[in-house]
Amino acid sequence: MEEKLRILLCEDDENLGMLLREYLQAKGYNADLFADGESGYKAFLKGKYDICVLDIMMPKKDGFQLAQEIRTVNSEIPIIFLTAKSLKEDILEGFKIGADDYITKPFSMEELVMRIEAILRRVKGKKGKEITMYKIGKFTFDTQKQVLIADDKPTKLTTKESELLSLLCAHVNEILERNFALKTIWIDDNYFNARSMDVYITKLRKHLKADPSIEIINIHGKGYKLIAPENDAQ
Repeated sequence: MEEKLRILLCEDDENLGMLLREYLQAKGYNADLFADGESGYKAFLKGKYDICVLDIMMPKKDGFQLAQEIRTVNSEIPIIFLTAKSLKEDILEGFKIGADDYITKPFSMEELVMRIEAILRRVKGKKGKEITMYKIGKFTFDTQKQVLIADDKPTKLTTKESELLSLLCAHVNEILERNFALKTIWIDDNYFNARSMDVYITKLRKHLKADPSIEIINIHGKGYKLIAPENDAQ
């Protein structure tokens, strides 16, 4: 019998929270419900969770703040935000913190479970990747540890940065189709995810700027291309 996956659920609307918890439990998950960011964070430090579902508007500590604190402790745990506002700024803010997904209220319980399952499938799938080391220019990129090393200086990447860089490395000096990247990493190629990917491309450019022979260029209407010296890109 496989152990049940544990979900940290933070939602200050008591009725919605209870409904969500019951629904998730009926679907075979273990869900712990907390009504504010503070108690959610304490629980996170104590428990071993597989995924976090966080409401943005919460007392004592909002979802963004909570996510940032969770990320400092664990940079890899998947985070889904629940938001009553479909504000683009909110959504981009969430992706900058490193959210994996976003659901706007009102949403259906099935949709939430589908998103959770998609993310967990991806996390599982990632563990089976063959190539674990890439050499790009003067960088060594360890996909398992999610670390980029240049001149003995390691830079820890977030899960999303690491997934995106892995795809770029796998297609080095070729076009990485935008939609392919979105569907592979974000499951869905909608507007918010596309904007989020731009944010991550910018972050990767910053990480790689120590080597001028490497660049990530935009191919208009197509996607991105990681340009790196051929002999180094194994």
